[in-house]
Amino acid sequence: MTYQEAIDFLYSALPMFQRVGASAFKKDLSNTLKLCAHLGNPESKFKSIHVAGTNGKGSSSHMLASVFQSAGYKTGLYTSPHLKSFTERIRINGIPIKEKRVIQFVEEQSDFLLELKPSFFEMTVAMAFWEFAYEKVDIAIIEVGMGGRLDSTNVISPEACLITTIGYDHMQYLGTTLPEIAGEKAGIIKSGTPVIISQTQKEITDVFENKAKGLEAPISFADQNWKVTPILSSNGLAEFQVEHGDKVMPLNLDLLGSYQKFNLPGVLETLEVMKSKGWSLGDESVKKGLSVASKQTGLKGRWQILSERPMIICDTGHNESGFEFILSQLATYSYEDLWMVLGFVEDKVLDKVLSKLPKSANYIFCQADLPRAMDAEKLNEFASRHDLKGIVIPSVNSALAHAKRNAAEDDLIFIGGSTFVVAEIEEL
Repeated sequence: MTYQEAIDFLYSALPMFQRVGASAFKKDLSNTLKLCAHLGNPESKFKSIHVAGTNGKGSSSHMLASVFQSAGYKTGLYTSPHLKSFTERIRINGIPIKEKRVIQFVEEQSDFLLELKPSFFEMTVAMAFWEFAYEKVDIAIIEVGMGGRLDSTNVISPEACLITTIGYDHMQYLGTTLPEIAGEKAGIIKSGTPVIISQTQKEITDVFENKAKGLEAPISFADQNWKVTPILSSNGLAEFQVEHGDKVMPLNLDLLGSYQKFNLPGVLETLEVMKSKGWSLGDESVKKGLSVASKQTGLKGRWQILSERPMIICDTGHNESGFEFILSQLATYSYEDLWMVLGFVEDKVLDKVLSKLPKSANYIFCQADLPRAMDAEKLNEFASRHDLKGIVIPSVNSALAHAKRNAAEDDLIFIGGSTFVVAEIEEL
């Protein structure tokens, strides 16, 4: 079997939520548990940190992995979805799983997979655990796919749980109110296991506190212990001042975007919890790990600058709160005209996102090449109801090329709306 044949098997034989949406969503952990049992329960053979949340869980996972890696630990990292290659989902010390290991997994497990018929995500999670156990990682950072309570990753027994900012996303699966969504995310909290909440959000504080109390899990709200202030961004680094008790220190991140100030408290508090458990994570390892997190872990698509004249920025933020961060970040830039190349997936509730977008921008509506993508013409119709004027160029790269041809050097081009739009950018 070739690597392409292995990938084709996974994509064709198993439903993939990222591509088809609801039909691939399974509301229990039975398949994951059966898969793990079949593989010899690899999830019990390595230490882990579990990361959930609506926004920031990807960046936080990569930051944590980079710090552990900088401290000399063999570090696994499981994230989703991937941007360019399936192998990005499963990394050890920043290096994606080898193609021959993907082939081996499919060849060895194909009969069982065809019998069980797990979802694409359930299978990918099992493959990650299988790889981390085989490679004997010291620690694995495991990012939740969606929700938490019923997410396939929720079969691990982690050292700590981190929950980042909660917002409105995947409401058809997780609930229509913030407390309902938070309740699903809180499903990763385990008995006696420390849980760190990145940001105190008053309307959902009691959801986390009650869940933690019921499970006798120590809980901390990181932003109450860490004060993080953005200072400036230059030369590919974002500088922050961090205050913790009597300690004040600068931190540099190669993850650009002042919105990382919402993620840093949770990351730093999680590292403190892990230190208290005996992990050796000195200040130098923390500083180094954060300053090279993107480079060291292969993170792409988070406020990534693709060009400077004109300034071209992509970001995978794709929901209401994600776009609030994007727009606040754009407000920190000086430019003549703003161009926004946008595409979304069909199952997003867009009215609140579209109502926040600047009416003065030049819009180019596109669509990613997958079944879930919202038709660009339909998106244009929705946008026009919010007085957003633009044109339709369905191809992501053709849309970006049009913006580049027409933008002046002092303009700014933003491209995003969906992880899958960012994934198709040729120059990424």
